Amino acid sequence: MIAGFTILLLVLLALGLPVAFALGMGGVAGMLAFMDGESALNQLPILGYKSLDDFVLTAVPMYILMSQILLTGKVGNNLFELANKWLRHLPGGLGIATVMACAIFAAITGSSVACAVTIGAIAIPEMLSRGYDRPLVLGAVAAGGTLGILIPPSIPMILYGAITDESIGKLFMSGVVPGIMMTAMIMGIVVFRSRHLEREQAASWSERMEELRKNIWGLLLPVIVVGGIYTGVFTPTEAAGIGTIYSLIITFFIYKSLHLSDLPGILNDTIKNTCMIFAIMIGATLFGFVLTIFDAPQALTNTVVGMQASKWLIFVAINILLLFLGCILESVSIIFITLPILFPLIVQLGFDPIWFNVVMLLNLELALITPPVGMNLFVLQGISPESKMTEIIKGVIPFGAAMALEILVLCFFPQLATWLPNIVK
Repeated sequence: MIAGFTILLLVLLALGLPVAFALGMGGVAGMLAFMDGESALNQLPILGYKSLDDFVLTAVPMYILMSQILLTGKVGNNLFELANKWLRHLPGGLGIATVMACAIFAAITGSSVACAVTIGAIAIPEMLSRGYDRPLVLGAVAAGGTLGILIPPSIPMILYGAITDESIGKLFMSGVVPGIMMTAMIMGIVVFRSRHLEREQAASWSERMEELRKNIWGLLLPVIVVGGIYTGVFTPTEAAGIGTIYSLIITFFIYKSLHLSDLPGILNDTIKNTCMIFAIMIGATLFGFVLTIFDAPQALTNTVVGMQASKWLIFVAINILLLFLGCILESVSIIFITLPILFPLIVQLGFDPIWFNVVMLLNLELALITPPVGMNLFVLQGISPESKMTEIIKGVIPFGAAMALEILVLCFFPQLATWLPNIVK
């Protein structure tokens, strides 16, 4: 019976129905099939309200709003210029500057798409004009953009915490070391593949310090938001509000890159993105209710444990499942569909849930650059229409391999994800 409703969900998705409505219709169909009509209809508003009745979720629209403010205020463009001034003289310097700008902007916004759009729009033509290989340029920007969901603050981490009741602060801290590692690996690939290019002339120290002075306010944002969380000054939810207010102040009064006329568009985009995430969450709750009726999570856990297979073999299967889903769905949908089912299994197998959060996000990063529907692939084609999709896919292959390698490293050294959450209270 569970297989029947899963097939129904896949058929609705194949027909092009939005994920939220496909999940919701599958859930409603299951409720009507196994409950009387009146009881099923009474449950709908209760389940919908319950899915969003979590104070932690108030951080989601705030982080989205902060991202939109910084995107419209062109803070990312300034960060790219800063990284370029300081790093362009190194081997593959402009590529390193691009990845560094992505990492900093990711630490500010937590949005992969915003990161790829903002940095890519300025970095792609600059790198191409200096002789960088087009697939390398496209791959570096696509992979650098994915850092937005791993380096805190991260909206997927907030959703993970809301579903599993794990500490958002610990989840944020778990992404710091792996995020730095992933940034370094992407930079390493860029340097290796552009080592034949002539180095650019270094900027003078006066130019570097002037650019740093101009951008210090933007650089302080991740320090305030993430540092405030780590030091216990405020909660992740409070950090979202503080970061939003700070971003308004610096874009309106310091950089003067934002105007009152920009606010309607910013608010409109924030509302659309927030409604999309919450609609998927409501639909996933309805579909999950049907799975709960059949005790699907418990049945899956008991079946897998009863097989007495190696927990690492099961872990590999989970990673393959996440990668497959990433080829056809976006990150938020994957989290809501799979996590309620996989999380009890992960805990039963003895895996650390904080560690698994990082592994799952690395899989979602890989999904963002995996065809056929890797979101960052289409984002890049949108901002670089002269680039062919084959060139973009060719460019992301080595970076995708690096993400898979980091997942493997985390399996052998889980402390890379759990060390910081354990020492910072």
